[in-house]
Amino acid sequence: MTIMPTPIRFLLALLCCLSAFSASSVVAASSEPIEADRIVAVVGDEVVTYYELRVRLESALKQLQKQGTPLPPQDVLERQMLERVIMDRVQLQYARETGMKIDDLQLDQAIGRIAANNKLTPAQFRLALEKDGIEYAKFREEIRGEMTMVRLREREVESKLVISDGEIDNYLANQATTGGGEEYQLAHILLRAPESASPEQLQKLRLRAEQALKRARAGENFSELTAAFSDAPDALQGGNLGWRSLDRMPALYSDAGGRLQTGEISEILRSSAGFHIVKLLGKRGGSAQASVQQTNARHILVRINEVVSESEARRKMENVRERIVNGVDFAEQARLYSQDGSATKGGNLGWLNPGDTVPEFERAMDALQPNEVSPVVQSPFGMHLIQVLERREKDVSAERQRAVARQALRERKLDEAYQDWLRQMRDRTYVENRLEEK
Repeated sequence: MTIMPTPIRFLLALLCCLSAFSASSVVAASSEPIEADRIVAVVGDEVVTYYELRVRLESALKQLQKQGTPLPPQDVLERQMLERVIMDRVQLQYARETGMKIDDLQLDQAIGRIAANNKLTPAQFRLALEKDGIEYAKFREEIRGEMTMVRLREREVESKLVISDGEIDNYLANQATTGGGEEYQLAHILLRAPESASPEQLQKLRLRAEQALKRARAGENFSELTAAFSDAPDALQGGNLGWRSLDRMPALYSDAGGRLQTGEISEILRSSAGFHIVKLLGKRGGSAQASVQQTNARHILVRINEVVSESEARRKMENVRERIVNGVDFAEQARLYSQDGSATKGGNLGWLNPGDTVPEFERAMDALQPNEVSPVVQSPFGMHLIQVLERREKDVSAERQRAVARQALRERKLDEAYQDWLRQMRDRTYVENRLEEK
């Protein structure tokens, strides 16, 4: 069985900010005078109202406060959030025009996974949302929109990336020469330039970039500046790119990041997407990875479908786990109950490398000691029981090295390609920003 990564992993990130969707109740319950609603933007054939912007802004404020991020001025946040709303509308309109749709069954399955990860049934989850003042129908459409944009990125950007054998050969030759293994944590600010920007527009953007850089180097909080200036989708998360090796970053960022010391900020960087500022938050590691930890594991899988509901699958797996814990052979139960090609082998998946399984499965597997049986684990494939048999360090084979190289090159190209695609989509869509009108 080959368990491939899935874009649904983005749903896990939603779990930490579900309370943000109660923003509409916060706005409605406010005792402060509320301005009569007005149109703040026109995107294609749709309008964005000031009320909608306020709702989204309240959600962002909750996230920023939870993260402890200093808040930029209200008018700055409004401009940033309106750009986020515009970009979402641009993508969703394009998805509709090109026939992309997340049907109700897919949506119900995704929400079911969110509920299960909150240790709730779908019915309990709905009641919890409504108790927090979150309109369930609106929540469903928010999730549908998020799923649509992920699928759109897959179809329009990821599926079109091409990594040649020559690029892989050059990457591996460079790794052999330079070593590697270090990981860098970068944060960035992106000031996006229109596809056919005039010299005046570019000069205006550069002046804004110079202002952001001056303030960053004067010691202002970089996360706050990111929220105030950046046009990147991660602006309200401080622009943090997470821990990555340089070869998994866009070339522009890896070149700049490799020259920085922790805490230092780059000069203004120029790309086809616009102007960038990069800060090195941290660095770790330092030796090349000559081997990987492999895990020999087996599992039992019960799939969720129209006949078997999530609750039924989970209950069935809980009963199987109880029998195994009480001494029944794992392989025997796998042959009886597992709905996977590995069932005839007692559920044995063989030796697994990091990244061979979906994140939910790998996280649960990595947390186990040898011979330990996991709790019931849910993944996009269904409900699993996992048992680790043994672990080993294994030299990375030539084939594996090439697979790792291909993935690193994809990650490096993907960020740049996605930003270019977003910029092109926005430039092709009629957008009228009326926020400054009173």
